[in-house]
Amino acid sequence: MVRSRVNGTISIALVALTAAFAFLAGPRTSSAFCGSYVNSGGADLFNNATQVAMMREGQQTVLSMQNDYEGPPEDFAMVVPTPQVLEKDDVKTIEDGVFDTIDRLTAPRLVEYWEQNPCRSRQGRDAAFGGDAGSAPRADSGNRGDVDVEAKFDVGEYEVVVLSSDESSALEAWLQDNGYNIPSGADMYLQPYVQQGNYFFVAQVDVDKVEFQNGQAVLSPLRFHYQSQQFKLPVRMGLVNSQGQQDLIVNILAREQRYQVANYPNTTIPTNLRVSESVKENFPSFYRSLFERTLQRNRENGQTPVVTEYSWDASKCDPCPGPTLDQSDYLTLGADVISDDSQQQGRRGPRRRRGWTITRLHARYDSETLGEDLVFEKASAIRGGRGLPGSLQQGAQDARRNTFQGRYIITHPWEGPVNCDNPRYGRWGEQPSDGGGSTSSVQSALGQTNRSSSAEANVDLDNTIQDGEPETAADRSSGSSGDSGGGCHTTGQNIPASAAWFVVFILAGWRRYRHRRND
Repeated sequence: MVRSRVNGTISIALVALTAAFAFLAGPRTSSAFCGSYVNSGGADLFNNATQVAMMREGQQTVLSMQNDYEGPPEDFAMVVPTPQVLEKDDVKTIEDGVFDTIDRLTAPRLVEYWEQNPCRSRQGRDAAFGGDAGSAPRADSGNRGDVDVEAKFDVGEYEVVVLSSDESSALEAWLQDNGYNIPSGADMYLQPYVQQGNYFFVAQVDVDKVEFQNGQAVLSPLRFHYQSQQFKLPVRMGLVNSQGQQDLIVNILAREQRYQVANYPNTTIPTNLRVSESVKENFPSFYRSLFERTLQRNRENGQTPVVTEYSWDASKCDPCPGPTLDQSDYLTLGADVISDDSQQQGRRGPRRRRGWTITRLHARYDSETLGEDLVFEKASAIRGGRGLPGSLQQGAQDARRNTFQGRYIITHPWEGPVNCDNPRYGRWGEQPSDGGGSTSSVQSALGQTNRSSSAEANVDLDNTIQDGEPETAADRSSGSSGDSGGGCHTTGQNIPASAAWFVVFILAGWRRYRHRRND
């Protein structure tokens, strides 16, 4: 099992058309994103953020949690309120690597575009939990109420009990009397869940089963599933051992559906911002500053908003900072226990299988700003963080499907010679190989970025974010003439406009042919 430690707190017929469609099915990577991917912040951005993944279908929820606990394993204890008694078959440990894949996929990204040779012909197109439940002893906590042990079992390195109680003080006393390392005063955080009739999933570590890396215990992520009409995450329990502000990143997987919070303000991270080249050296600091400003500017009635940082088909991306999620990842995150209602019914039977949309929600809270747990609701599709320099739409817009990401752009004007009568300026793409553009190296993998946790949110955003259209070679030269356009010039096999018209012509001709035959 591959596991890693993370710093922080608990945490997709007709012969006549065959040739045309074969031509259209050529390589498409460069036509989708024709710039250069620099990096995504990933774990760099918020080292102490708790990462949670939730899969939702109907009233079924699968919750996967990273355990980023640091300290002696015998001191570890996790308490999670749940709406039902969890049995052993409901709980499992999973590999930690899936969280790395999710974080890399959904984190904000920094990209570069270079202006293409104004004199080169246009080749591309516009870019486009075994124990016996019920037989366990009943524990009496004096006059403070009773605690029932509903289930007891082992999972991986964890020893699990599921408890119920009618008094939060009794629950706290039971945990302390039975050797669980629960902070004094935890009953005030347990009380709301007791009043709501929740059960309590409690895990501690069997020290003999723990793996160590560099003297540090490495704990597996835990996954459990349950049925609940309300879709929520019990985050207030995290305040029991809170040491100030906490960052929580919730990744929600649902079939072609985006989610947002229902009981706090929502906002989206500003996207498609052009930034200075200096951001390449301090992207985590830049993004922290942008995130903090976004929180400050979108507070409502004293409440801090939850920020949507990403929403997209989990099997796709543009640009792709690494692998997308595949069927193995979906099974790891809960598709193995989720009922398969993924095929829409039509008049002629099942339609296409719906894919998983992943939405990344980022919350920052402390004991003063977190009044209640996060409750989630369905939200309409949005798009943002796409397009080419010269035609960038900033922010989120309504859309038919979710294609939203936090994307930040560095642009480089053409620096080579312009030796033609009708230069075409303002075409953007990959770094040219014929003398134009910057010669600085480009970090193309997250693993190459600086993972220092000392970066602070102190970037002067006003001087880092660049307003207006990007500068082109025409802007740098006096008296230059020529066409300008936002076309994406790439080196891959793209679809010429004539090919698109060719297909339309064939389709139109086929319809006329069928019409004549029917006559």
